[in-house]
Amino acid sequence: MHLYLREEPRALLLVTTTDDERLGTPPRALIFRATENQPSSQAVVEFLPKSEVDLNGVVRLTNRSVYGCLGIINVGNDIFLAVVTFASFIGNMRPGSTTPENVSRIQDVNFFSINSSAYDDLSSISEGLASPSFLDGSDVMRDPYSASGTQGTVPGSMYEHPCAPLIKILSSGTFYYATRPQWDLSTRLGLRFHRTGSGMDGYDDRFVWNEYIVKSLLEFRERLDPLEAAELDLCQFIILAIQGYVGVFNMPLPVAPASGPAIGTIALISRLGWKRAGTRFNTRGVDDDGNCANFVETETMFSTNEYTFSYTQVRGSIPRLSLLPFLLGNCHSRNVPTYSILGTTRDTDIQSKDPNYQAQIASQPAFDRHFLHLTEEYSAVHAINLLSTKENEQILSDAYVQHVRAAATAIQSSAPNKVGITNFDFHQSVRVGGHDSVREICRMPGVKEGMEDYSYTTIDHSLNEIVTSQKGVFRTNCLDCLDRTNFVQDILSRTTLELYLFNMRDEWTGYSSLWSNHRELWAENGDALSRIYAGTGALNTSVTRSGKRTLAGVLSDATKSVSRAYINNFQDKSKQTAIDMFLGNLTNQRPVTVFDPVHDYVRSALATRLPEYSMVFHSTIFVGTWNVNGRSASESILPWLFPQSNPQDPDMFVLGFQEIVPLTAQQIVQTDPEKLRRWEAVITETLARRPNKKADYIVLRSEQLVGTALILLVRSELSGIIRNVEAATRKTGLRGMSGNKGAVAIRLQYYDTTFCFVTAHLAAGHANVEERNSDYRTIVTGLHFQKGKTMASHDNVVWLADTNYRIDLDNEQVRSLAELDNLDPLLAADQLKRCMDSQAAFVGYEEGPILFRPTYRYNLHSDFYDTSEKMRIPAWTDRILYRGNDLDLSVYSRAELKGSDHRPVFGLFRAGVRIVDAAKKAALSQELLKGTTLTDLEGKLEAKLQALDIDTQNRDPLPPPSTDEKAWWDGEGHPNGVFPPIVIDSTFSSTNPFDSSPSPSSSSDEELYSHAQSLPTPIDPIIQRKPPPPPL
Repeated sequence: MHLYLREEPRALLLVTTTDDERLGTPPRALIFRATENQPSSQAVVEFLPKSEVDLNGVVRLTNRSVYGCLGIINVGNDIFLAVVTFASFIGNMRPGSTTPENVSRIQDVNFFSINSSAYDDLSSISEGLASPSFLDGSDVMRDPYSASGTQGTVPGSMYEHPCAPLIKILSSGTFYYATRPQWDLSTRLGLRFHRTGSGMDGYDDRFVWNEYIVKSLLEFRERLDPLEAAELDLCQFIILAIQGYVGVFNMPLPVAPASGPAIGTIALISRLGWKRAGTRFNTRGVDDDGNCANFVETETMFSTNEYTFSYTQVRGSIPRLSLLPFLLGNCHSRNVPTYSILGTTRDTDIQSKDPNYQAQIASQPAFDRHFLHLTEEYSAVHAINLLSTKENEQILSDAYVQHVRAAATAIQSSAPNKVGITNFDFHQSVRVGGHDSVREICRMPGVKEGMEDYSYTTIDHSLNEIVTSQKGVFRTNCLDCLDRTNFVQDILSRTTLELYLFNMRDEWTGYSSLWSNHRELWAENGDALSRIYAGTGALNTSVTRSGKRTLAGVLSDATKSVSRAYINNFQDKSKQTAIDMFLGNLTNQRPVTVFDPVHDYVRSALATRLPEYSMVFHSTIFVGTWNVNGRSASESILPWLFPQSNPQDPDMFVLGFQEIVPLTAQQIVQTDPEKLRRWEAVITETLARRPNKKADYIVLRSEQLVGTALILLVRSELSGIIRNVEAATRKTGLRGMSGNKGAVAIRLQYYDTTFCFVTAHLAAGHANVEERNSDYRTIVTGLHFQKGKTMASHDNVVWLADTNYRIDLDNEQVRSLAELDNLDPLLAADQLKRCMDSQAAFVGYEEGPILFRPTYRYNLHSDFYDTSEKMRIPAWTDRILYRGNDLDLSVYSRAELKGSDHRPVFGLFRAGVRIVDAAKKAALSQELLKGTTLTDLEGKLEAKLQALDIDTQNRDPLPPPSTDEKAWWDGEGHPNGVFPPIVIDSTFSSTNPFDSSPSPSSSSDEELYSHAQSLPTPIDPIIQRKPPPPPL
């Protein structure tokens, strides 16, 4: 296929070529253009026969043939179409199959803007370029985004292409796709064997890396009728790509002379998961949904004309939340928060100092989800833990064992006896017996039993059916799941393949060519996966290839180790950003949608009928804010956290702090996190030792920006329910360059309701109202979470902040009114109230009634307002504001803690939390969609149009146009443009031409007479006529 550009109106066209059509591809075109209303986030896509597309005047955008498109993505203010411009053929995974399973490696990808010409480079197009309608197969234009296309003869674009990082990632040679639409590369053989139809219908979304950018095109495909969808698949305009490794070798097999020649094909497919993707030191552990970093499904296949063998293994980081950065000495891993547990039987001081114990309970729900997903997908799973007995790895190994045992108990009802673990110290085994001794792992009881129980998948080509099915997988891991893991998986793969060959053709078990190819595949696999995650090839690959440890291999491993250190520290950050951009994880990204008014209507209708498929229960949330003036806790904070005598334990504590450290230049440049840890310890100890304790709490997330900090604690039983917890910060000091002022936010999803909590420290100074308003606007517009989420994206938003708004009265008046608790005059002069009333800030937010004195500024450890030389005017600087239909503020007050010049403020919310029934929602969506697109015969638009009785014969014709002698409105019966009034009885007329209400002809005479009697007495209408317009 070729890619063309039509300039007016701008559109990109993917068009099949005559060569494609000779091979059976339907002559079709896929057209992309931007919408007028949302040119940067919505596109119009059309799938048309090639004969209906006008190709006159269009130009080729690349001189290469296009292999398909990966999707459409928004970058900045532009929409880009990602197309594969070069791919190399890898091979046929199953030559014995009736349908070839061919795989190609993506080598080059380009991005072309749908809505902008800023990145076009058409300088090499000749003026006499023939129309592609008959010059279909010629290469007449260079690739503007590839230096190899021109040998430097034509200068490139003056702009730096915004998709350059994506091009580098996608053109790295680690992405693969199926070259025929009948099969799916993302799914293992045992699942896809009996599937019919297109590979687009049953792909495994865990491994399709371009799912984010191709999702809108797949939704467009679903809206096509079945014949059109089949033709779209045959054209292969849309590509589903996996990342990882695919390799294949064909070899002659030894057979008896009478049997004739036999060809064997051995292949290896590694599918890297994308749901927690990234580089070695930026993405580790597990997320709230149980997706772990560096998760890979590897399938070994051996195929002949008679049978195909398939064996699957998985690998992945230990699905734990917080200990990996601690073990690696790197505390900057992406989305790896610090957790703690409190309120248990163990001593609180021990808990606060034991990071392993702190993370155990917080990690378990995510760990359970991960293993539950594995058991649902593979039936059974046995973990092989290769961590060593060194101090740091031993801590993680012990925690892993505890997690597996807890997970086995938790999922016992759904997967009884389906989870196990075997520990094997890889390094110790190699030190004692060399690499050959690692093969003893197959004799260990848990592994041996697993190999016997799990078996493998075998397909009989003559019968076209599955003979044996694999019933479980081994999940192998080390610290990074690279070198040691790959070595052991190679052993497990060979052992299982030997078992299959022993049962099928015993003479092949000693065939050296087969095993040399097997070793080569696994060595290449290890290198490929290591380059993706760590930036270099795998260690120990010389042993994998040759079975021996050589000096050259030792030197190569040393070089790779040094290279990894450099790459991980200096290059991985930009690579991580590119990966997040491709997967839609960047904070300012918006997904590109395909214009679809029908589904837009269904979505809006679903929103209005939300109660029909959901239920609401109420949760209590404690929200507090305190400017601690750079001081540590000097008194019990229990009166703040539990102000009532018989308190109900809230479900969540959300605590915001300002000036948690002194706002000095040193702290602004390099903030000390120790103060935050101390305040966390004070809070956890207070909650653990409070009287009449009814619930245990965990610190689910905390975040700090210089002196502003936010701590979120939840009941321990809610840690498995609250998901998608993220934190973000936004600086506002020195015009956004300094963090002495700014905001910290934490967002979360509680069942199907989203919350965003924001603590902030706005600009100081009595007269700096506009600066504070500006800080508010900067935070609202500049604070982003992953996948384009902003504060406005949430159902409920709560601010708990030192807003620094003051009272516009003189000092003595404010103090005297405050002493008398005469608060109304003070509230009338409150700057924040005035700004909210004038909609200068906090538009749409509410605040509870203020029934307490101003919280700022007090003398330390005193009830007296500031008596220092500055004599600050008292003010309500510390406020709680909120927005949300299901937020009910039941308590809003302050606590009398005197360890700072501010008094802490708190609010107790009763929040509605919604649980959506996904099955009911899907059923209602289908019902709405069906009702929108299909109705009964009488209700069809075409039928109603045909049923309209429009008298076109007797209708008065239009008057002739005006001339120099006579105007059109000056004619017989209407001199000078004066028309007599026409009185129309519209009693029975309908404003809707499609309304099926009965016409007057169907009424009886009695009904008409009764209606006439009920009419009022007519009066002569008074008509005021305007003079006719003068002739031009």
